[in-house]
Amino acid sequence: MDTKTLLEWSAKYHTPNYGSRAPIVLVRGDGVRVWDSDGREYLDFGAGIAVTSLGHCHPRVTGAIQEAAATLLHVSNLYHAAPQIHLAKLLIEHSFADRVFFSNSGAEANEAALKLARKYARERIASDRFEFIATRNSFHGRTFATVAATGQEKYHHGFEPLPPGFKHVAYNDLRAMERAIDNRTAAVIVECIQGEGGVHVADEDYLRGLRKLCDQSGALLILDEIQTGVARTGRLWCYEHYGIEPDIMTLAKALANGVPIGAMLTREEIASVLVAGTHGSTFGGTPFVTSVALATLTTILDGKLWERASRMGRYLMDGLRAIQASNPTVRVVRGKGLLIGAELSAPVAPVVDACREAGLLVLSAGERVLRLTPPLIVEERDCDRALAIIGTALGPAG
Repeated sequence: MDTKTLLEWSAKYHTPNYGSRAPIVLVRGDGVRVWDSDGREYLDFGAGIAVTSLGHCHPRVTGAIQEAAATLLHVSNLYHAAPQIHLAKLLIEHSFADRVFFSNSGAEANEAALKLARKYARERIASDRFEFIATRNSFHGRTFATVAATGQEKYHHGFEPLPPGFKHVAYNDLRAMERAIDNRTAAVIVECIQGEGGVHVADEDYLRGLRKLCDQSGALLILDEIQTGVARTGRLWCYEHYGIEPDIMTLAKALANGVPIGAMLTREEIASVLVAGTHGSTFGGTPFVTSVALATLTTILDGKLWERASRMGRYLMDGLRAIQASNPTVRVVRGKGLLIGAELSAPVAPVVDACREAGLLVLSAGERVLRLTPPLIVEERDCDRALAIIGTALGPAG
């Protein structure tokens, strides 16, 4: 099928919510590269928005998919499934948590976290605790509750009235959070790095201060690690950079390298309020997806790929800062590990398009931030090629 026809069919049959899709059809991937239906090759520095951390068609992931597909795809959570149990054990052994709930996506993981926090607050602390405090410029998902938690009005338009009980304060502003927390606060939900909101990194004192405020007030601290978790930022979990532990952590994206999964992790005491029948998911944690996630997480742990993410992230950020030194279009470079943002003085969309035309897939984060989230297996030569393309796409120094 030719590309022109495929794009015409896409425009005709899909809902128009993905109106800004790039005009290419991707058909194959291998490592850090993908190919479109016209045979053009691209370096993939988006990785499905920080999803394919082991790259495309990683042999251990592909092997797990083949074996799981030939063994057992699905049973409901009325029954136990060995891969789900093994994955739960592995996550608990390598995190702060005691219990895990599996879902299908990051939004669902955050939805479960919000439900859990409200139930715990009302049953174990005070019956009138029901509010959540989130941050401006955050992104937590597309369900009604998670879009209400999201601190960007553009995601709210047309869906009002949103569910009540959500307040938003400035990110990295501990005093604003202190003023907002009161005896109705069930939980604070925050990203260690605001990925969708512009790759804004939490200050060390900020997250430590949030931990202290939550301890003092009795509110729970929910860390949304959907984009930062699973070695992306140079540690297995981003919270490890800050010397704190959350009460609840949510994961998704990279956990199964492209197969849909979400997870909510928490401590024993908090998990205890999710008694039988209080929450569930038909497809959450199926044998198939947990087999793939198990292979993915094991590969990351065996290879200590957070160390590689830290090293290659420094290499990429150094390269971007070298571009910044000669091109004032780049205002600031920020990030941790391989979650990197370059804030520009001009709109980023033309730069994203120019990079794609030159064979590099990159992301935006807002209107003026170029976001790079390459696979953790990326090599220096890939980074050099990407940096050369970005430098050209930014245009001559003005």
